[in-house]
Amino acid sequence: MKINSLVLKNYRNYSNAKLNFGEGLNVLVGKNAQGKTNILEAIFYAVIGKSFKTSKEKEIIKWNEQNTYLKADFSKTYRDTSIEMIFSSSSKKSIKVDGIAIHRIGELMGCANAVFFSPDELRLIKDSPNERRRFMDIDISQTNKRYFYALSRYEKILASRNKLLKNSQDINTVKQTIDIWDRALCEVAKKIAVERIKFLEELAPLAAKAHEYISGGNEKLEIKYAGLTDERDKYDEIMLKALQKNLNHDFKLGYTSVGVHRDDIDIYLNDVEVKAFGSQGQQRTCALSLKLAELEIIKNRIGEMPLLLLDDVFSELDSDRRRKLLKFTSKAQTIITCTDFDKNIDAKIFNIENGSVK
Repeated sequence: MKINSLVLKNYRNYSNAKLNFGEGLNVLVGKNAQGKTNILEAIFYAVIGKSFKTSKEKEIIKWNEQNTYLKADFSKTYRDTSIEMIFSSSSKKSIKVDGIAIHRIGELMGCANAVFFSPDELRLIKDSPNERRRFMDIDISQTNKRYFYALSRYEKILASRNKLLKNSQDINTVKQTIDIWDRALCEVAKKIAVERIKFLEELAPLAAKAHEYISGGNEKLEIKYAGLTDERDKYDEIMLKALQKNLNHDFKLGYTSVGVHRDDIDIYLNDVEVKAFGSQGQQRTCALSLKLAELEIIKNRIGEMPLLLLDDVFSELDSDRRRKLLKFTSKAQTIITCTDFDKNIDAKIFNIENGSVK
């Protein structure tokens, strides 16, 4: 799939901008703080309905303006899709797909597909399990709307269970109704866990292959599911027993301590945990390998490559790894931001300067 064009009005530092993208490599060139990353953010917004930069949507509205508008036109093999978004300082954002208003983010999932990577994605390796769960959730949701809705339902049930634990005066009061929430939570958790396990089983060999290609094959990358259990057929039964066993502990904490909201991914290089013992270079290569594997997974599931959005990645890679990355990305329409670029490489160049595109 590809993005054909992007229109921005009052989006961050852009008053009015339109970009018509080429089918292969597209490069956004400019000095730092000129607005290159804002373009990638706008594309990602159109795909996912969320930003990778902020959870406060009003931040994307240009200073002293009341509304922001973006429109992205995408093409898949058998269908063209237009996605429009309006952000207002006084109301929630509105979204239209092919001119028809949608009211749930889940309806946006799968209309377009993209993978985003930047040096900040090191947090995928270094930071809390929440980052790795987010990685799984975004990727799976792009090709599986049922998964997205299961996540939403799980969060609502979990919030209700936590409210009961936190607000009840004694454990006996909790026991009167907790079983209802436990069984509902376990039923949805099983659906989520099964999809995550399947995803990581598919991801592991692809990431290992990508890592071998980028790094030269000196290290073996391994990825494993780190959850309550990998027994997918019995996940709900095992989780229910764990919830019951931990009830007194959860009551003291005021929240639920077991479940898919605690899942993680274990990442190893030559049997050594990368998060704790890997160098920054190793962590960066591992994160990039996961993202390149993500490309392949989406391709396998939808039948074509998603967009690849790379933000200032070249500054973090040596010349050999830049060359290998460019060769790998030739499989997909790619949009790269950088401060300088080799003009001998075949690409469509956009010069970005202070919120204008030249």
